[in-house]
Amino acid sequence: MVLNKVLKLFCLVKKKDTKKKASAPHPTVNVTNNSILDPVSTGTGTVQLVQKHVPECSSVISSMTMREYGSESDGYNLFNQFDVVQDFSDHYYASHSPGKTSKDWAKAIQNEWKLLQKDLPESIYVRVYEDRIDLLRAAIVGPAGTPYHDGLFFFDVRFPSEYPQCPPKVHYHSGGLRLNPNLYESGKVCLSLLNTWWGTGCEKWGKSKSTTLQVLVSIQGLVLNDKPYFNEPGNKNSANTAPGEKNSLAYNQTAFILSCRTMLYSLRNPPKHFECLVARHFHERERVILDACSAYISGTVVGSSSGDGTKYPRNNRTFADFKKSLEKYTELLRKDLATNHTRFLKVTRDSIASDEIAAVSSAADEIAVSACG
Repeated sequence: MVLNKVLKLFCLVKKKDTKKKASAPHPTVNVTNNSILDPVSTGTGTVQLVQKHVPECSSVISSMTMREYGSESDGYNLFNQFDVVQDFSDHYYASHSPGKTSKDWAKAIQNEWKLLQKDLPESIYVRVYEDRIDLLRAAIVGPAGTPYHDGLFFFDVRFPSEYPQCPPKVHYHSGGLRLNPNLYESGKVCLSLLNTWWGTGCEKWGKSKSTTLQVLVSIQGLVLNDKPYFNEPGNKNSANTAPGEKNSLAYNQTAFILSCRTMLYSLRNPPKHFECLVARHFHERERVILDACSAYISGTVVGSSSGDGTKYPRNNRTFADFKKSLEKYTELLRKDLATNHTRFLKVTRDSIASDEIAAVSSAADEIAVSACG
């Protein structure tokens, strides 16, 4: 309902046809070309969309949006993967006016909303804004088997007036840290699909075939990969060599430390509309994160399972510094994760209250509609 109301403001939603139309299913999004990165990735390059689940927390708007586009799980404390919200005041591009736009621009954004609501993988969450449809915010969970595992990474997106002829603008919430060659301290995201790095053909943005969903999945699967050291242009040729692999291990150590610092930053400064997600995510992953830190301190290679026996070589000079630094940030994480327990309980209570209000509002709407009928 809310989503349709927003789109009606832009003259996009027509009256429903009395004849039922068959809708074409969206294909699974697979990212198979590593060269859309800055400049490459040594990972598999394929990102499989997995079955959705619905974590905790919800809002009134969310409930209405889900009724419009599909069902949601019963129960309290739902955090929908896609939702329409209002307050955009802390968005990086809040002060950027969308400028002169067209119906085609708004129609393209409507299509993006529908695709995101339908096909988001379970580890990516999106919020769009009722009063600024040119803005979007996404949270991406760091993939397992990488130095970014269990982290939360936030991105602000803007659709310029030239969209979809040109790609969206994307800003990474770095917290002043550069934990990946593609993600700068300034917030710049280096990706061929965004036209911020070289590329040819399908590696570049195409107005009729490229989507924001592809951008988000590419960041998760190709940027936040298991060997980000080789994303750097000058390091590509050293892949699968002894010196290159040694440097890659050292880079992953640094990347994990910075990922831990990013966790601390997110716990202390959760972006608007993602407070529930931050509290819920780190409540659920607390034990896993601290166990991983302990394993890495004991010598387990970053990104590998603590039980697979993969250890750093003896006399590894970089490990001593890494261990000392990780011990420091593990203690900080332990304290902040403990504080998060209280925050999580409060968020849960608030979400229950919100769901109860939504239920009452929904019942009132249905009674009103019945009365009018």
